[in-house]
Amino acid sequence: MMNNTANREVCDCVFLDYKTKKPALYVDYANTTTQEMTGNTVYAYGGKGHPRRIAFQGEKEGTITIETQLRSFQLYSFLTGAAIEKTAKFIKREVLVVGADGAITLTASALAGTAFFFADDDDCGTALTATGSGTAYSITDAAEGDKVIAYYWVEKSAGVQTLNIKSTTFPGTFIFQGDTYDKSEDGSIVPYLYIAHKCAPQPTFSLSQANTGDPASLTITCDLLADEDDNMLTMTEILEDGAAG
Repeated sequence: MMNNTANREVCDCVFLDYKTKKPALYVDYANTTTQEMTGNTVYAYGGKGHPRRIAFQGEKEGTITIETQLRSFQLYSFLTGAAIEKTAKFIKREVLVVGADGAITLTASALAGTAFFFADDDDCGTALTATGSGTAYSITDAAEGDKVIAYYWVEKSAGVQTLNIKSTTFPGTFIFQGDTYDKSEDGSIVPYLYIAHKCAPQPTFSLSQANTGDPASLTITCDLLADEDDNMLTMTEILEDGAAG
């Protein structure tokens, strides 16, 4: 059946673990989705003028690329292979006012030996002499009412999510399905599916932050692999009265 269509819509994407077939990630917030197939061609040459006589194709490869301005920790976990943990250690910076007898109260409990204090006009300069633990400290070389800057490490086990990307952490292998819709010349909406039977996210990605321009975009690239039946990419057009499925 001849059915000319055109596309101006992104795919919603679902990734399933290749071995278990369990859904692992759903992305319905992409800005751009791209499927690309490539291959290599070499030629046998012969005769006067050294013309090409026979073509040999091979080394079929492909990629799936997703560009998104929205992110989630599940997406980062998918990209890196790192598990999402519920604890975190990080540095806090606070500007505090010295109380009577040099007393300083931190807003969170500092890990032992990690608290450093600096005069307000000497940030990260010469550390002030301080004693104490937890949230309660005393500054011996600051007067009541002085502002000091505190740096200290804290540990949280609630209300946080952490990804610890190690040199031994790598993403898994997945089945991909992307669903979009085309529009035909007669105005019908035609659902379209792309299935990658085996794909692996590339471990390379870039995160950026800026206070001007468009929101930062994250690009996810997956390499297409051949499954046990040599399948790589399947394209399906659903023609059922032009109704979207």
